[in-house]
Amino acid sequence: MPELKASQLLTGAARTAAQSVAKSTTKHVTVGATAVGLALAAVVVATAGPWDSSGQRKAEAVRAASQESGGGADHGRRTPGAPSAAPSAPAVLAAPGSSVPGPTKRALADVLDPLLRNPDLGTRRAAAVVDAVTGERLYGKSAGDALTPASTTKIATAVAALSAVGPDHRIATRTALEKDSAELVLIGGGDPTLTAREKNPYGAADLRTLADETAASLKRGGTTEVTLSYDTSLYSGPATHPIGPNENLAQVSALMVDEARTDGSGSGPAPRAADPAAAAAATFAGLLHDRGIKTKGTPGPSKASGQAEDVAKVESPQLSALVERMLTHSDNDIAEALARQVAVASDESHDFDGAGKAVEKQLEKLGLPLSGAHFADGSGLDRADKVSAALLTELLTKAADTTRPELRSVLTGLPVAGFTGTLSSRYEDEADASGTGLVRAKTGTLTGVNTLAGTVVDADGRLLVFAFMTEGAAVPSSAQAGLDRLASSVANCGCR
Repeated sequence: MPELKASQLLTGAARTAAQSVAKSTTKHVTVGATAVGLALAAVVVATAGPWDSSGQRKAEAVRAASQESGGGADHGRRTPGAPSAAPSAPAVLAAPGSSVPGPTKRALADVLDPLLRNPDLGTRRAAAVVDAVTGERLYGKSAGDALTPASTTKIATAVAALSAVGPDHRIATRTALEKDSAELVLIGGGDPTLTAREKNPYGAADLRTLADETAASLKRGGTTEVTLSYDTSLYSGPATHPIGPNENLAQVSALMVDEARTDGSGSGPAPRAADPAAAAAATFAGLLHDRGIKTKGTPGPSKASGQAEDVAKVESPQLSALVERMLTHSDNDIAEALARQVAVASDESHDFDGAGKAVEKQLEKLGLPLSGAHFADGSGLDRADKVSAALLTELLTKAADTTRPELRSVLTGLPVAGFTGTLSSRYEDEADASGTGLVRAKTGTLTGVNTLAGTVVDADGRLLVFAFMTEGAAVPSSAQAGLDRLASSVANCGCR
């Protein structure tokens, strides 16, 4: 079929499919619904420009909506029985251009003002809607006020990390041998996705592969017994998050395996190892033993000397993939690790304080509005974090800028309403279901705090970015429904 313009697809079959999904009373994903998610994904990717030649996909649209609810944009998994991507959807669609009319400020205000007055949203609220093509703010209420962003902080972390180290950067976990003492050092580089599972979940760096290569190299040199230690010196300062121990986050360490989860879960709150690095080293010792390399005693902390010879290494997926996974799943461990990577690249201290300063420094370089902003962590778990709706929309607008291709995974990582990640089980109510497949947004939730920031393509085919922030809501589910309704209204608003 001939290539369609994004506005044609979204205002035609895809938008019709969205309405069909909204009226459906089942959770079954239909082929029509898949086309909706694909259409929106394609618009976002096409607006940001094609993927570069480093092996990244040409359009995240091809499989976005067919992935499993927790699988993110394209992390190699899909729900059993879920449909394949709609074959009629082109891999890359023409982006909405300036010739497509955007909503007027007055018409948009007429739609959003009554919804923003909803008492379910709490005692404080802020909002901003921006035209992604022109950068013009089309709607704003207390947009410059700095509120607690919760997990929408991760948008700032993502932009800072991609700016500081680049989308192609990979994080290495290495082994090195001290020749004089036969001490083998497992060196953590800060990869939060390192895994030891027999079934690698999404192409993460594999501790088993590192053990394979390390054991083979040692045997070639005639070594079959070592003293194993581990090096976490890349990070400094307290490992415990400022809010204290929390099931939503492991101790922040330069070395951990499977996010230090002790129950085998792959996501969500879970018990964590008290010392992630020690647990990782113990696992590695067992893997070496299985491969014919004996280790003396219990692995302990150390630091590789300048004379240590590299033995083997494994590398994380590209940073762009880590960003996508972080945003889709709202993964706190990845968020804190990426904030530390910003600190490392920015010559700030490699602790919570230094990471916050480094993130702010990177955003300042981009000319973003930082009045009242504060970054106490990379994940948004800390209530001391403060950002404005204006900053969130500017971050997303920057990511949609075709001159900033390094930031495109900020958009492709956003969950799709009703399909992926933290939005997979939302947009079910009749009042807000019209946003299913059309809204892509990062959620944020703490007690009394609810936020939503992302992108929509409106009924006229114009790409818009939005941020809605609330504090003081008594019932979280009611506040979330109110935010979903706001985003759905933007998506379905011609607003001329």
